[in-house]
Amino acid sequence: MNREEKFIQELKDKDRKFVWHPFTQMQEYVEEEPVIIDRAEGITLIDIEGHRYIDGVSSLWVNLHGHRKTEIDEAVKAQIDRVSHSTLLGLSNVPAVELAEKLVAITPASLKKVFYSDSGSTAVEIALKMAFQYYRHIEGKESKKTRFMALTNSYHGDTIGSVSVGGISLFHEIFRPLLFSCSFAPSPYCYRCPLEREFPSCRLACADALEEQVSQEQDEIAALIIEPLVQGAAGMLTAPTGYLRRVREICDRFNILMIADEVATGFGRTGTMFACEQEDVAPDLLCLAKGITGGTLPLAATLTSQKVYDAFLGTYAELKTFFHGHTYTGNPLACAAALANLTVFEREHVLEELPGKISFLTKELEKLKGCRHVGEIRQRGFMVGIEMVTDRSDRTPYPAAEKIGHRIILAARERGLIIRPLGNVIVLMPPLCITPDEIREIVAITEAAIRDVTES
Repeated sequence: MNREEKFIQELKDKDRKFVWHPFTQMQEYVEEEPVIIDRAEGITLIDIEGHRYIDGVSSLWVNLHGHRKTEIDEAVKAQIDRVSHSTLLGLSNVPAVELAEKLVAITPASLKKVFYSDSGSTAVEIALKMAFQYYRHIEGKESKKTRFMALTNSYHGDTIGSVSVGGISLFHEIFRPLLFSCSFAPSPYCYRCPLEREFPSCRLACADALEEQVSQEQDEIAALIIEPLVQGAAGMLTAPTGYLRRVREICDRFNILMIADEVATGFGRTGTMFACEQEDVAPDLLCLAKGITGGTLPLAATLTSQKVYDAFLGTYAELKTFFHGHTYTGNPLACAAALANLTVFEREHVLEELPGKISFLTKELEKLKGCRHVGEIRQRGFMVGIEMVTDRSDRTPYPAAEKIGHRIILAARERGLIIRPLGNVIVLMPPLCITPDEIREIVAITEAAIRDVTES
């Protein structure tokens, strides 16, 4: 074993010995050969052994324009020469101010204020606390609006508040004793409709069920939180057309705030800058993270309407202040990266280029329908979920013990593609900069991996 081989082996051993990986069963992980990324170019990840992989999930849904995007890297380097961090508690910094102005300009017109944090979970946590405190201010301490409503199959993060409004029992059930009360309405999961209806003949029965539930609990519900158009972590569940608009109407009718969690769907992922745009919906609070810096640095933002913001104004003695903050809130380096990210959107006409790429991806995905264990292919823009079943006729899911999704992504990895499963669902979410040839290659590798595992 030469010096380089020895170094590589030592690094793998240290990874197994010291690192606890998220959403990973470590007992099984240490038995597999770890892939340790060393560098990247465009949409390609390169490990310590020189193996090259297409980044088929944008490094967990964050990378937009490819790795080492010059404009973003240079913006961060330039900001380092000025200041890397300064608190936003009672002070401000140039990139944070400029980014807030940009975010207000590109989000729905109702949103006027930006509160920074550092992850999707914290962006949601902030929105929940704002909604709760909002009604305490406008209705007094006797206000009954202290609870929230969410959808089954929802995922909004991993902090205790965001888990409380999460509806995926696999992730959240074990923490139930720690959580606050939340009501859950049926998810718009058409492939496995909880109401046993068919779209479009159902006429959005799931929205009717939501409205009925809200009408019964309206006096207690402060806000409804929703992932617009796509429930990502649930397996890329795509809502039927018109559902999001109905949700907004229901919130208006029953005087509850609407929180749009666009952590996963924001920044072009569904084909428009924000998913809410596609049904002309303006939420009261909007949560952003993931792609906000183009996949470079952690940053999140919670945007609010003027109405929500105004409820927190008063003298110090009135104690209307929003007592919440994070050490790295509005970090100048992250905000500089986010500004450069938005500049790339403008200069390279990213959104204008997306429709053609999305259509091409749709066409290529048709090839997967020839795989007899592909139950459904769900797509909204560049967000794709491929649900695997043992029997397509009755939609029988694979038993969890078979680890079908995990086995497929390992087979894809052997062919040079990094993707991740969500249970029995294979997820594709490539960077927005991907070319048609690269789209074709991603789908071809995915098809080969699926066939290898399910038809061998």
